[in-house]
Amino acid sequence: MNDFKPFEDKLSGLIAALSPAGRRRMTVDIAKKLRQRQQQRIKSQKAPDGSPFAPRKRQPVRAKKGRIKREMFAKLRTNRYMKATGNDSAAVVEFTGKVQRIARVHQLGLKDKPSPKSGRRRVPTAPYFGVLGG
Repeated sequence: MNDFKPFEDKLSGLIAALSPAGRRRMTVDIAKKLRQRQQQRIKSQKAPDGSPFAPRKRQPVRAKKGRIKREMFAKLRTNRYMKATGNDSAAVVEFTGKVQRIARVHQLGLKDKPSPKSGRRRVPTAPYFGVLGG
C-alpha cells in the first residue's frame, strides 16, 4: 500500500475545491518555486542527486583568458531562458528558444558539434531538471 495515499486523497480534495483561477495561481507559484530551486542547484554545479557536474575540459594555455574559468551554464539558468508557467492542471518549467537544444544535449549526454570547425563529440551528462526530496 502506498504510504502517501491518505495525504494524496486529502490534497486532491483541497485542489478540487479551488476555483480555476486559484488552481492557476497555485501552479504558477509551484512552477516559480521549482525554477528557483533548479537555478540554485545549477549555480552550485550539482546534479539533482547531489553529485557535481563533470568539470570542463582543460584548455591550452594560449586559449582565450577568463572565458573558460567561468562557471558552466551561467546564462542558461537566468529567467530569460528558463521559463516557469502554470495552468489549471500543470506547472511547467522549460527552456526557451535555441537554448532548448543545448539543454537537451547536456541533460541526456548526447553527441554535439560545439563549433563549426570541431567534430561531433559526446557531451558529459549534466542534468538540469530533476526533483529529489529536501
